[in-house]
Amino acid sequence: MGEYSIPDGPRGNALRMTMRFMRKRGPLVRDAHARYGDTFSVEILPGPRRFVIFSDPADVKQIFSADPSQFHAGEGNAILKPVMGSHSLLLTDDGEHQRGRKLLMPAFTGPAMRGYRPLVEGIAKQTVDTWHPGQRLVTLDAMNALTLEVILQVVFGVTDEERLAVLRPKVTRIVDIDARILLSWIFPRLRKVPPWRSFFTNLREVDELLYAEIRDRRALPDLDGRDDVLSRLLRVGDETPGGGAGPRAADDTGGGAGPRAADEHSLSDAELRDQLVTLLLAGHETTASALSWTLHELGKSPELLARATRAADTGDEEFLEACLKESMRLHPIIDFVARTLQSDQVVGGHLLPRGTTVAPSIMLSHSREESFAGAHEFRPDRFLDGEVTPGTWIPFGGGVRRCIGAAFSLMEGTVVLREVLQRFEVHTEKPTGPRLRNITNVPDDKAPVVLRGR
Repeated sequence: MGEYSIPDGPRGNALRMTMRFMRKRGPLVRDAHARYGDTFSVEILPGPRRFVIFSDPADVKQIFSADPSQFHAGEGNAILKPVMGSHSLLLTDDGEHQRGRKLLMPAFTGPAMRGYRPLVEGIAKQTVDTWHPGQRLVTLDAMNALTLEVILQVVFGVTDEERLAVLRPKVTRIVDIDARILLSWIFPRLRKVPPWRSFFTNLREVDELLYAEIRDRRALPDLDGRDDVLSRLLRVGDETPGGGAGPRAADDTGGGAGPRAADEHSLSDAELRDQLVTLLLAGHETTASALSWTLHELGKSPELLARATRAADTGDEEFLEACLKESMRLHPIIDFVARTLQSDQVVGGHLLPRGTTVAPSIMLSHSREESFAGAHEFRPDRFLDGEVTPGTWIPFGGGVRRCIGAAFSLMEGTVVLREVLQRFEVHTEKPTGPRLRNITNVPDDKAPVVLRGR
């Protein structure tokens, strides 16, 4: 195929570059883009491992439409394996990923979304009821608390207050993962010393609670009537023709003792645990940050706030969703998506060797003037007037690996936004910029707003 043509990029000490990539990724990527253009490379540990960053829409489209057997997304996300687990939908490839996605899909269909919506509405109403006019609301903290309740009650299906009280602080500890904790993937021995040791001890305690919840849920006589995500996933084996003994049938013979093993038509206990933790990490602070940014932007613009308020009153959820989408574009929550090459490939005109990780940059893609006129302006109408070209707005990735929870996230965000705006006007105190917290970009000052009663 000829000689490899690795794009230029910043170079330096591998450990220092790794820490910069994990903790100061935004400035690193913006500086490299300014110097090297739309395509550049960085090398980080372990290995070092080569990342090639792409932002041209044609290159991004090529990566998303490429053969997934040669562009492994699971391998590209491997740094998350110590926390999410080896069965996570984000970390598997090929046949294992296809099977997992097929089994998870029934929990994310249109009818399933309609079942979750009243649960989300109830949590949102209960939360907003505790706010009052004149309050200075720190939106990131408030939205994190709200979306955590959605994860615990709507995804995990835990409604018992005693269990919730135990789970909340432990799950929050997992969500508060930072770059140092992720280093344990590179250096596994770190897990035996502080602060890694306490993090993984807490993770094991959460695992025990989740396995207990899964075991107890399988034995419930009213499992068929429950609308949470876990209960729907537990019913998959029953609802699949030829699925053999379903989840509850397995319990009938042994009283529910012992974990459920995997088969073609259902998820094992270990798989359920990994998918629940994945939904927690992928759907908690990401949605919270998107909501925080949206309220921040609306609070800066009286005109847009008035339109959003009318939309909330009249049920115009199309405009509310456009506000969420525009905040995700202007303030990308995740910086990039990753695919690791399983063979030599020509990508964006560059011949790259097997083992290279190609990474479409969400941040750079969303800030291209060629794709988004006035890219640095908050303008929700661009999502209503047909201006956004397919493949240029990529907060949920793309292709066959597009985030399975995208519709849930947008539904949740729209429901929460409508509930807030039906009760209050929000006024932003001052502009803010992004800060990389854990694996997500959040408002640096947590985006406080002042609430005014309507």
